Amino acid sequence: MPSLLENMRDTNRRLGYWLDTIAPGSDPPTLVTPEQMTALLSELLRAGAGLRARPLVSPSVDPELDLELGTYRRLVERLRDLMPSIHSHLQAERARLEVQRSRVQAAAEWARASRQTL
Repeated sequence: MPSLLENMRDTNRRLGYWLDTIAPGSDPPTLVTPEQMTALLSELLRAGAGLRARPLVSPSVDPELDLELGTYRRLVERLRDLMPSIHSHLQAERARLEVQRSRVQAAAEWARASRQTL
């Protein structure tokens, strides 16, 4: 069974990867896919379960673990800072999809009406 240190290293690597795919550098995030959000949530849940399973002693006797926990904290703070922008992108996408849905419904109604007049 991997140690908490190994789990945190793996989590930090994966979280960093997903955050870099969403918002490389300091750019605002691109449109986030459901897969990306699922991966981020999965990592946060996995890390949370690992941290709850092994309560930390304060101060830690493992400086490497302290370093990984600090990295994890910075990654979670980065995600927190990105969330408003992600939310606004998702709202814009929802509005775009609603417009498209309305167009498809109007076209379907027109097609039904055209068949009835023929």
